[in-house]
Amino acid sequence: MKILIVLTSHDQLGSTGRKTGFWLEELAAPYYVFKDAGAELVLTSPHGGQPPLDPKSNEPDFQTEATHRFEADAAANTALANTIRLDTINQADYDAVFYPGGHGPLWDLAEDKSSIQLISSVLASHKPVALVCHAPGVLRHIKNADGTPLVKGKKVTGFKNSEEAAVGLLEIVPFLVEDELISKGGQYSSASDWASYVVQDGNLITGQNPASSAEAAKQLLQFLSKRT
Repeated sequence: MKILIVLTSHDQLGSTGRKTGFWLEELAAPYYVFKDAGAELVLTSPHGGQPPLDPKSNEPDFQTEATHRFEADAAANTALANTIRLDTINQADYDAVFYPGGHGPLWDLAEDKSSIQLISSVLASHKPVALVCHAPGVLRHIKNADGTPLVKGKKVTGFKNSEEAAVGLLEIVPFLVEDELISKGGQYSSASDWASYVVQDGNLITGQNPASSAEAAKQLLQFLSKRT
């Protein structure tokens, strides 16, 4: 079982002068769900090398058992420092793809042609793709074979407008995940703010927020187990 984890390379929070990137919990929790299940993991990002960590995600209030484990894991940190360039990835080499969130993906992965092609080809190959928190926004430009938006008519979730308001970034982000999924025809639903909530529609799995990342990873593994 070989799983590809796709991380952002974008580190600027709009024009605020503040840093962003990927959210640590959304990488660490799924990383160990997969690793502990015996999966081989490969990390990738648009630029390759070390992806930017959202510094806020490593503040004490947001640290978890999984983030502490990741930070103490030399092999995991070596893999993170040496991500493979996304445009060199062949989806045929992988059984599944997972996208952690953080605000970074809204700027780069949402517009990245290699990411769009990757998700399209993985889903078309009937393999699972899971995206959590802001990462479901990466689906915005992906289309079905008939030209309709990928998410049209599909059950999806992602970071809520009210959660974005709570972190004070409604006016900073390039688009709101909830609004974007709805505008593309997605059947968006959510739980209360910050609660774990995961939606699956076929081989597309989406999670609402950081608390949903481990559960989204578990659902991806369940999908894979049913295929074998």
